[in-house]
Amino acid sequence: MNTYMTDNESSKNTSFNLREFIEKYLYHWKWFLLCLVMAIIGSYLYIRYANPKYKVEATVLVYDKENESITSEISAFSDLGIENNNKSKLGTEMGILRSRDLTAQVVSRLGLNKIYFRDGRLRDISLYGNTLPFNVNFFGNDSLLRHRDTLISIVPISPTKFKLYNAQGQPMGSHLFGENVESYIANFTVIPTGTVPIEIGLKINLAIQPIINIANLYRSKLRIEQIDRETNLIMISLEDTNKERAEDIVTLLIEQYNREGISDKTLIAENTEKFINERIEGIFEELTSLDVNTQEYKTTNSLTNINSESELIINTNSDLEQAALELSTQLKLANYMADFIESNEDRLIPTNLGLSNNSLNQSTSQYNDILLERNRLLKGGNSENPVIVNLDTQLMSLKSSISQSLSNLKSSLSISLNDVRRQGNRLSSKITAIPKQERALKDIERQQQIVETLYLYLLEKREENAITQAVKSPNAKVIDTAYGSDSPISPKRNLVYLVGIFLGLLVPFLLLNIYFLLDNKVNSVEDIESVISAPILGDIPKSKNFNKFAFKANDRSPLIEALRVLRTNIEFILSTNKKPSKNIFVSSTIAGEGKTSMSINLACIFALSSKKVLLIEGDIRKDTIAKSLKVENKEGLTNYLIDPTIRPEALIESVSQNFDFLQSGALPPNPSELIMNGRIDELFAYANKTYDYVIVDTAPVSMVTDTILLSQNRADLFIYIVRANYMDKRMLKIPKKLLETNQLTNTAILLNSSDPNAAYGYKQIYGLRRRPWWKRILS
Repeated sequence: MNTYMTDNESSKNTSFNLREFIEKYLYHWKWFLLCLVMAIIGSYLYIRYANPKYKVEATVLVYDKENESITSEISAFSDLGIENNNKSKLGTEMGILRSRDLTAQVVSRLGLNKIYFRDGRLRDISLYGNTLPFNVNFFGNDSLLRHRDTLISIVPISPTKFKLYNAQGQPMGSHLFGENVESYIANFTVIPTGTVPIEIGLKINLAIQPIINIANLYRSKLRIEQIDRETNLIMISLEDTNKERAEDIVTLLIEQYNREGISDKTLIAENTEKFINERIEGIFEELTSLDVNTQEYKTTNSLTNINSESELIINTNSDLEQAALELSTQLKLANYMADFIESNEDRLIPTNLGLSNNSLNQSTSQYNDILLERNRLLKGGNSENPVIVNLDTQLMSLKSSISQSLSNLKSSLSISLNDVRRQGNRLSSKITAIPKQERALKDIERQQQIVETLYLYLLEKREENAITQAVKSPNAKVIDTAYGSDSPISPKRNLVYLVGIFLGLLVPFLLLNIYFLLDNKVNSVEDIESVISAPILGDIPKSKNFNKFAFKANDRSPLIEALRVLRTNIEFILSTNKKPSKNIFVSSTIAGEGKTSMSINLACIFALSSKKVLLIEGDIRKDTIAKSLKVENKEGLTNYLIDPTIRPEALIESVSQNFDFLQSGALPPNPSELIMNGRIDELFAYANKTYDYVIVDTAPVSMVTDTILLSQNRADLFIYIVRANYMDKRMLKIPKKLLETNQLTNTAILLNSSDPNAAYGYKQIYGLRRRPWWKRILS
């Protein structure tokens, strides 16, 4: 029991004390140990019976369709300027991988909507793959099974025979393994797998769920993430209670994704081939029609090679023009000579003018020779000379012949010139028609060339598309195949135990906090100090011997030691009081706080120190002390207050050595008025002369005013009892108010029935402090 005598000392302890805070909880170590043991057991059971989860991962490289060497049907025409708008994005491919339809196809192919399991102690045990003793193969319309939600049970009764039960557990007959079984679901057979021996009597349950439900379940578990933003590598992971099943799902998901991609490419190639073939047929017909039109046009216009023919016509026309020019020149020369001959007599006719008539040229030359001869002879003779006359006759004949020849030549040249000109006009008309024919033929040939080019192009693309159909590349390449560790990712043993230990410590901590929060009882001296500023006299531990009052001088029990400490503290407080006798009043807020027992114990402990003690039962409304001391009821305090003739020594009785007792006496009708009649002062005057200590047990202050009336101006020390774990904290307002109004003086608080094992509050001394709990456990 510790004592805090001043407010300054008590204020020093109002700050937070970590050690006391920890010891406050260590006091309830049994609860922490119990919760910790339960948490560890719970963690073990959870690890033992929880469904383990395995994580399976696969890494794939998704090809970028933009860079594929074998293009789609649109990219096949990219060299025509048709833009490819079907560029794949990685996010799109990831969305396809996690699509519901693709997952449903995987579930359907693996038959995951047929769930096999057997009953366990605390949970059902799932069966798959190598753990399955047999498979159930259904026949008939599979679409009915895709939407079923039912359950059947199979119990082997021999290595070759089994019993069948429906969802309600009703038997449906016995059948042989491999036999066709007719049921309300569909016809099926049960085929042993051979991987696991068939256990006789072991019931295997088969739950059939709609495929879409199972697909949604695994779709929610599926994780598809891009490993690096700079690459097309993605990670596909799945968590499941069966590692083999998870690996099969991830592997088949990638396979089905590639199969769907190849199927799409095949469909694209087939549609492309169909389109190309249809266009080739149409273009072939159009090309044939254009060839026929070209043939007819050339036949109609008598054309073989329009360029060669036009060149020939131009050359011929040029020759005709040259011939016409020459004929015109000849005709003009002939006209000139004819005019010259007619207008000039006896003159030489020009020769070598380029006339093409040789006979005319010869006649002209002969005429000129004869004329020169005549003129030479005429110089030496006369015109009548027979030679000259003969020459004149020849000249006349030649001149007539030349004129006739010129006339004939002009007629011949005119005819030739007209013929040349007609031919020239005809060729000119042909030359004029050549551009129109050439343009018309070029139009036909241009159309023919365009159609022919497109025809050859489509033939080329048909071969490329045939290569596309022959070489079908997948959409993704598996970098790391689906793999899962044999160690489950959940539950993690260390983490579960760690969480269990944490909860095992947290739960009692929280519950204790709630308990402390809801606890409205006074538990410690700190609770009193937080409300009342009076000094604390100490605390008395809870003891089974508190009400026995049989003390011995050599008694070393914890209670006696605590009372000895209390006696010392009281003597210390009263050491400044020089009166030979001290009056100690004992009271409490409510009944049951141990003030009566404390008064008796104080009287006993002071009596052991050879002090004469008088214990007065000041609560005149009860006779509790007399019953506790097991003394015979007799006249007491009330009798003394009522009858002025009664002397105190006549009423006081001896309990033990140095310990006397004054009973309360008969119950009066007016206790308060009796206390105020003045007789009580005479009693205290007598007691102070006779005894060293006068201890007065008074009534609770919250019930009556007797205590205040008795203690006024008489109490050298007023001990206010507060019982731990009994008194409501809100009741502390009563002593607080009495102290603030000075209705109680010289008051000190005493905490009664404090827990000696508590690890908080004021530590017990002189043997009251118990050994730490860990030492008690080890011992």
